[in-house]
Amino acid sequence: MIRIITADDHTLFRLGLRQMLHSFAGLEVVKEATDASEALAAARRGGADVVILDLTMPGATGTSLIEQIRLSCPALPILVLSMHDEPGTVRRALQAGASGYITKGSSPDVLFMAVTRVAGGERFVDPTLAESMALESIALERDDPQKLLSPREWQVLGLIAKGVALAQIAEQLHLSPKTVTTHKAHLMEKLGIENNADLIRYAVEHKLAD
Repeated sequence: MIRIITADDHTLFRLGLRQMLHSFAGLEVVKEATDASEALAAARRGGADVVILDLTMPGATGTSLIEQIRLSCPALPILVLSMHDEPGTVRRALQAGASGYITKGSSPDVLFMAVTRVAGGERFVDPTLAESMALESIALERDDPQKLLSPREWQVLGLIAKGVALAQIAEQLHLSPKTVTTHKAHLMEKLGIENNADLIRYAVEHKLAD
Protein backbone atom coordinates (compact mmCIF):
# COMPACT_ATOMS: atom_id res chain seq x y z
CA MET A 1 0.00 0.00 0.00
CA ILE A 2 1.34 3.44 -0.96
CA ARG A 3 0.35 5.98 1.72
CA ILE A 4 -0.15 9.50 0.41
CA ILE A 5 -0.34 13.03 1.80
CA THR A 6 -2.21 15.46 -0.44
CA ALA A 7 -1.67 19.20 -0.10
CA ASP A 8 -3.97 21.61 -1.92
CA ASP A 9 -6.01 24.57 -0.68
CA HIS A 10 -8.99 23.95 -3.00
CA THR A 11 -11.49 21.72 -1.20
CA LEU A 12 -13.34 20.38 -4.24
CA PHE A 13 -10.14 19.55 -6.05
CA ARG A 14 -8.72 17.85 -2.97
CA LEU A 15 -11.84 15.72 -2.55
CA GLY A 16 -11.81 14.75 -6.21
CA LEU A 17 -8.12 13.87 -6.01
CA ARG A 18 -8.73 11.65 -3.00
CA GLN A 19 -11.53 9.80 -4.78
CA MET A 20 -9.38 9.31 -7.86
CA LEU A 21 -6.42 8.02 -5.85
CA HIS A 22 -8.64 5.61 -3.90
CA SER A 23 -9.99 4.23 -7.18
CA PHE A 24 -6.56 2.72 -7.81
CA ALA A 25 -5.63 -0.46 -5.98
CA GLY A 26 -2.72 0.02 -3.63
CA LEU A 27 -3.08 3.76 -3.07
CA GLU A 28 -4.39 5.35 0.13
CA VAL A 29 -4.65 9.01 1.20
CA VAL A 30 -3.67 9.13 4.88
CA LYS A 31 -3.58 12.91 5.38
CA GLU A 32 -4.87 16.03 3.62
CA ALA A 33 -3.29 19.47 4.06
CA THR A 34 -4.82 22.80 3.11
CA ASP A 35 -1.78 25.06 3.42
CA ALA A 36 2.01 24.99 3.58
CA SER A 37 2.29 24.66 7.37
CA GLU A 38 -0.12 21.71 7.45
CA ALA A 39 1.76 20.05 4.59
CA LEU A 40 5.10 20.42 6.36
CA ALA A 41 3.68 19.20 9.69
CA ALA A 42 2.08 16.16 8.03
CA ALA A 43 5.34 15.28 6.29
CA ARG A 44 7.29 15.57 9.55
CA ARG A 45 4.86 13.28 11.40
CA GLY A 46 5.81 10.47 9.05
CA GLY A 47 3.66 7.52 8.05
CA ALA A 48 3.51 8.47 4.38
CA ASP A 49 5.32 7.23 1.29
CA VAL A 50 4.60 10.19 -1.02
CA VAL A 51 3.40 13.78 -0.68
CA ILE A 52 1.41 15.23 -3.58
CA LEU A 53 1.98 18.95 -3.44
CA ASP A 54 0.39 21.98 -5.08
CA LEU A 55 2.85 24.81 -5.73
CA THR A 56 0.52 27.68 -4.82
CA MET A 57 -1.00 27.47 -1.34
CA PRO A 58 -1.25 29.86 1.61
CA GLY A 59 2.07 30.15 3.43
CA ALA A 60 5.44 29.13 2.00
CA THR A 61 4.91 28.17 -1.61
CA GLY A 62 6.73 26.91 -4.65
CA THR A 63 10.32 25.81 -4.31
CA SER A 64 10.54 27.15 -0.75
CA LEU A 65 8.06 24.58 0.55
CA ILE A 66 9.70 21.79 -1.45
CA GLU A 67 13.07 22.67 0.07
CA GLN A 68 11.60 22.74 3.60
CA ILE A 69 10.02 19.31 3.20
CA ARG A 70 13.18 17.93 1.64
CA LEU A 71 15.28 19.30 4.52
CA SER A 72 12.98 17.85 7.19
CA CYS A 73 12.15 14.58 5.40
CA PRO A 74 14.93 13.79 2.91
CA ALA A 75 13.58 10.30 2.19
CA LEU A 76 10.00 11.41 1.44
CA PRO A 77 9.32 11.72 -2.31
CA ILE A 78 7.52 14.88 -3.41
CA LEU A 79 5.23 14.81 -6.43
CA VAL A 80 4.18 18.26 -7.61
CA LEU A 81 0.63 18.47 -8.97
CA SER A 82 0.16 21.99 -10.30
CA MET A 83 -1.76 24.07 -12.81
CA HIS A 84 1.57 25.55 -13.98
CA ASP A 85 3.11 23.86 -17.01
CA GLU A 86 5.96 26.23 -17.89
CA PRO A 87 9.25 24.36 -18.43
CA GLY A 88 11.11 26.78 -16.17
CA THR A 89 8.68 26.16 -13.30
CA VAL A 90 9.02 22.41 -13.70
CA ARG A 91 12.81 22.64 -13.76
CA ARG A 92 12.97 24.81 -10.63
CA ALA A 93 10.69 22.41 -8.75
CA LEU A 94 12.89 19.44 -9.65
CA GLN A 95 16.05 21.36 -8.75
CA ALA A 96 14.52 22.23 -5.37
CA GLY A 97 14.07 18.52 -4.61
CA ALA A 98 10.79 17.35 -6.12
CA SER A 99 10.86 13.76 -7.37
CA GLY A 100 8.16 14.30 -9.97
CA TYR A 101 5.94 16.86 -11.66
CA ILE A 102 2.56 16.55 -13.34
CA THR A 103 -0.19 19.07 -14.05
CA LYS A 104 -3.82 19.20 -13.05
CA GLY A 105 -4.60 18.51 -16.68
CA SER A 106 -2.76 15.18 -16.61
CA SER A 107 -4.75 11.99 -17.15
CA PRO A 108 -5.60 9.58 -14.27
CA ASP A 109 -3.20 7.05 -15.78
CA VAL A 110 -0.36 9.58 -15.65
CA LEU A 111 -1.25 10.38 -12.02
CA PHE A 112 -1.12 6.70 -11.06
CA MET A 113 2.14 6.19 -12.92
CA ALA A 114 3.67 9.25 -11.29
CA VAL A 115 2.71 8.20 -7.75
CA THR A 116 3.96 4.65 -8.13
CA ARG A 117 7.20 5.73 -9.82
CA VAL A 118 8.20 8.35 -7.24
CA ALA A 119 7.14 6.07 -4.37
CA GLY A 120 9.54 3.52 -5.82
CA GLY A 121 12.43 5.97 -5.73
CA GLU A 122 12.28 7.04 -9.38
CA ARG A 123 11.80 10.47 -10.91
CA PHE A 124 8.80 11.19 -13.12
CA VAL A 125 7.69 14.09 -15.29
CA ASP A 126 4.51 14.09 -17.36
CA PRO A 127 5.72 13.09 -20.86
CA THR A 128 4.17 16.23 -22.38
CA LEU A 129 6.08 18.43 -19.94
CA ALA A 130 9.28 16.46 -20.48
CA GLU A 131 9.07 17.11 -24.20
CA SER A 132 8.55 20.85 -23.64
CA MET A 133 11.52 20.93 -21.25
CA ALA A 134 13.73 19.16 -23.77
CA LEU A 135 12.80 21.61 -26.52
CA GLU A 136 13.40 24.57 -24.20
CA SER A 137 16.79 23.19 -23.18
CA ILE A 138 17.85 22.93 -26.80
CA ALA A 139 16.80 26.54 -27.43
CA LEU A 140 18.49 27.79 -24.26
CA GLU A 141 21.69 25.93 -24.99
CA ARG A 142 21.86 27.51 -28.42
CA ASP A 143 21.04 30.97 -27.06
CA ASP A 144 22.85 31.02 -23.72
CA PRO A 145 24.01 27.79 -22.04
CA GLN A 146 24.47 29.63 -18.73
CA LYS A 147 20.68 29.64 -18.35
CA LEU A 148 20.81 25.86 -17.92
CA LEU A 149 22.85 26.13 -14.72
CA SER A 150 21.18 25.66 -11.34
CA PRO A 151 21.63 28.43 -8.73
CA ARG A 152 24.20 26.32 -6.89
CA GLU A 153 26.14 25.52 -10.08
CA TRP A 154 26.17 29.23 -10.86
CA GLN A 155 27.62 29.96 -7.40
CA VAL A 156 30.34 27.36 -7.86
CA LEU A 157 31.20 28.66 -11.32
CA GLY A 158 31.47 32.23 -10.05
CA LEU A 159 33.84 31.23 -7.26
CA ILE A 160 35.96 29.09 -9.59
CA ALA A 161 36.17 32.07 -11.93
CA LYS A 162 37.57 34.15 -9.05
CA GLY A 163 40.29 31.60 -8.44
CA VAL A 164 38.82 30.09 -5.27
CA ALA A 165 40.01 26.51 -4.67
CA LEU A 166 37.39 23.75 -4.53
CA ALA A 167 38.13 23.05 -0.85
CA GLN A 168 37.51 26.72 -0.02
CA ILE A 169 34.33 26.76 -2.11
CA ALA A 170 33.08 23.78 -0.12
CA GLU A 171 33.81 25.64 3.12
CA GLN A 172 32.16 28.88 1.97
CA LEU A 173 29.00 27.14 0.72
CA HIS A 174 28.87 24.66 3.61
CA LEU A 175 29.11 21.71 1.23
CA SER A 176 31.32 18.65 1.10
CA PRO A 177 34.27 18.73 -1.32
CA LYS A 178 32.69 15.80 -3.17
CA THR A 179 29.46 17.78 -3.70
CA VAL A 180 31.40 20.78 -5.05
CA THR A 181 33.30 18.50 -7.42
CA THR A 182 29.98 17.08 -8.63
CA HIS A 183 28.56 20.56 -9.21
CA LYS A 184 31.69 21.47 -11.16
CA ALA A 185 31.37 18.37 -13.34
CA HIS A 186 27.70 19.08 -14.05
CA LEU A 187 28.24 22.73 -14.98
CA MET A 188 31.15 21.83 -17.25
CA GLU A 189 28.96 19.28 -19.00
CA LYS A 190 26.16 21.80 -19.46
CA LEU A 191 28.55 24.42 -20.81
CA GLY A 192 30.29 21.94 -23.09
CA ILE A 193 33.65 22.47 -21.37
CA GLU A 194 36.08 19.56 -21.07
CA ASN A 195 39.00 20.82 -18.97
CA ASN A 196 40.03 23.41 -16.36
CA ALA A 197 41.91 25.59 -18.84
CA ASP A 198 38.82 25.98 -21.02
CA LEU A 199 36.74 26.66 -17.92
CA ILE A 200 39.01 29.54 -16.87
CA ARG A 201 39.03 30.85 -20.44
CA TYR A 202 35.20 30.75 -20.49
CA ALA A 203 35.08 32.65 -17.19
CA VAL A 204 37.42 35.35 -18.50
CA GLU A 205 35.56 35.73 -21.79
CA HIS A 206 32.21 36.09 -20.01
CA LYS A 207 33.61 38.40 -17.29
CA LEU A 208 32.50 36.05 -14.53
CA ALA A 209 35.50 36.90 -12.39
CA ASP A 210 34.69 40.64 -12.26
